Amino acid sequence: MARSKEFDPEIALGKALELFWERGYEATSMADLVAHLGVARASIYGTFGGKRELYLKALELYLARRDVVAPLSQPGPALPALRAFLDSYVAECLADEARRGCMVVNTAVEFASRDPVVSRKVTASWTELETALASTLVRARAQGEIPAGKDPHALARFLLVLLQGVRVLGRADPDPRRLRDAVNQAMTAIQI
Repeated sequence: MARSKEFDPEIALGKALELFWERGYEATSMADLVAHLGVARASIYGTFGGKRELYLKALELYLARRDVVAPLSQPGPALPALRAFLDSYVAECLADEARRGCMVVNTAVEFASRDPVVSRKVTASWTELETALASTLVRARAQGEIPAGKDPHALARFLLVLLQGVRVLGRADPDPRRLRDAVNQAMTAIQI
């Protein structure tokens, strides 16, 4: 008769996400995972595979918990929704006392260029965000909120880079004035 698991894999994965998000991949050892999850090393390997596989599952959980499309796809004027979305990024950065930042950005900086699987996950996340931003800006242009000559897709790429920069600065030096000024300038650039 097979032994049943003595832990809840979903709870363990959530704990692994928190640890990886706080420390990153390289700075988290298997011993750290065993201690933080309260799960034996063999059980971690048996359930999740190795440390890399557990990290990828934790990253997938992080991505599943973030909904970038819904806040931008609300009916009505597009620019107020966009402004609220950009402001929410700044607010998250300023509220993050542990300065964990964004796990996607952290992952990209730490090792996406060395790992094609991780790189694809990071790129897919950014593509999803860029697509949501572009859809919002297409709607804004159609509703006359931004000039007809503006390229919504180029603006979406601009905002994607801005938001990832906000995440990096929010982790390193969350100066509210710097972050809010960047969002204000972006909104001005979109409307001119």
